[in-house]
Amino acid sequence: MNNFSYTRAHSLDEAIQTIGNNTKFIAGGTNLLDLMKYNIEKAGLLVDINPIDSLRKIEPLPGGGIRLGALVTNAATAYHPLVEERYPLLSKAILAGASAQIRNMATNGGNLLQRTRCYYFYDPNTPCNKREPGSGCSAIGGYNRIMAVLGASLSCIAVFPSDMCVALAALDAVVNVSAPDGDRCLAFADFHRLPGDTPHMDNNLRPGEIITSIDIPEKGFPKNYSYLKIRDRNSYAFALVSVATGFELESGIIREARIALGGVAHMPWRVLEAEEFLKGKPATDMYFSEAADIIMRGAAGFEHNNFKIKLARRAIIRNCTMALHPETQVPGAQPSA
Repeated sequence: MNNFSYTRAHSLDEAIQTIGNNTKFIAGGTNLLDLMKYNIEKAGLLVDINPIDSLRKIEPLPGGGIRLGALVTNAATAYHPLVEERYPLLSKAILAGASAQIRNMATNGGNLLQRTRCYYFYDPNTPCNKREPGSGCSAIGGYNRIMAVLGASLSCIAVFPSDMCVALAALDAVVNVSAPDGDRCLAFADFHRLPGDTPHMDNNLRPGEIITSIDIPEKGFPKNYSYLKIRDRNSYAFALVSVATGFELESGIIREARIALGGVAHMPWRVLEAEEFLKGKPATDMYFSEAADIIMRGAAGFEHNNFKIKLARRAIIRNCTMALHPETQVPGAQPSA
């Protein structure tokens, strides 16, 4: 057993005052508790932030858009009327993740902070640079079927597991954080990190910072969107490849495109060049295929995960096509004329 102290914070200020070198915040605990059981994460002080009601709100922003409180559960977010109406891509991505029971506990802030499910990361008997910097990466020469094909390094080929974050990346979300020295905002593209030679650092949070909310701009692509998750089984499985797509269309011409991938990199993967390429083009498979080539440029497999490269390319094309008729993604629905 690892001993730790436990306290509850009833306000954001109170939570910030507890911050120290060995402080861990707990909300849903759906990932943190597992990591503590495996001795991957250790806490001298575990601070329960569930009583902070100010972080449990979903509300519209004055200039358009929406703010998701960090302590709102994934389930409450997915089924919130504002999210379902304005950001169905986000709702669909959340509901593709985990299980109903976990979504009822997991929080929005915690979703951003979850760690890889690489089997070697969870096995203390194997070298892992993410768990123990400088020890090596067992996945590179080991069984690496679920690992990254984009943005990997010689230090780490693990993938980021979130579904919600893939949609947030496509929607250009902003992460709001607080710390003893003040507040700041991070563009979603700048929140998570590629492994480089520091794979133990999953994100760009500074020591002592706590996520308070996530802002999503007004543009939510409610008419043409799709989230496709390809996995080994239909429930309670992480993505081998996932794709979030949003289009603005005018008479069959793409006026704006957003495409983000999950399951293929150390962070949600988005290539702005591909989105720019699609602007002004007809929404056809030919151009979706060319965009997929741009997105997958530089992809490299590691023996057991080579299949992911072709799978991801096909998933991009398929999901772009699905986004043209989002109503067909509802069970039993028929495409409109």
